[in-house]
Amino acid sequence: MPKPAEKGSKNNKEQILYLLKTRGELTATVLADLLSMTMMGARQLLQDLENNDLVHSKKRVKGRGRPKLFWGLTDKGHGRFPDRHSDLTLSLLSGISDALGPQAMDKLIAIREDQSLQQYSDRLNLQPDLREKVYELARIRSEEGYMADVEEVEDGYLLIENHCPICAAAKVCQGFCRSELSIFRQCLNAKVDRVEYLLDGARRCAYKVTDA
Repeated sequence: MPKPAEKGSKNNKEQILYLLKTRGELTATVLADLLSMTMMGARQLLQDLENNDLVHSKKRVKGRGRPKLFWGLTDKGHGRFPDRHSDLTLSLLSGISDALGPQAMDKLIAIREDQSLQQYSDRLNLQPDLREKVYELARIRSEEGYMADVEEVEDGYLLIENHCPICAAAKVCQGFCRSELSIFRQCLNAKVDRVEYLLDGARRCAYKVTDA
């Protein structure tokens, strides 16, 4: 196969992984549409990804009609968006807890919360209203590796984080997650509820933001 075609195929595969990461399970039809390619081409790429254990498929009924085949990421596929320095982070957290006790971990989380709150507030306080603050927070979180996005809903906003770069640490100490929720509430000065939670089995974390 010519080199340009191989390069294009690789790029399309990466785009498929990205789309499945950020949008959840999708059909080959939708992926073909999003990538402006043929259905046959999309299916071939999905088959290649499945052969490498990066995606899986399952039939699902959506609306009326026959079940459709939806594609999603496997654990290996999610691993293409790795946690930052997870091994080192876990080693450090374990060492702190073993050497200094759980109180030291609580203090570490509190220090991180104060620092993050200050950094976030410095940028969010420049925004004129809640809408702009939520979008600015999404930009900050994306810079930190959370692949964040915003959806506007009827009575507020949905702050969506498609990836968690500290997931490994959060699994060991969920105090990090509680701290982040507190940070969001304070820097937005709004009502914030976690409505989807990665550690509860959801594919992402999502927060409903409404006026306090």
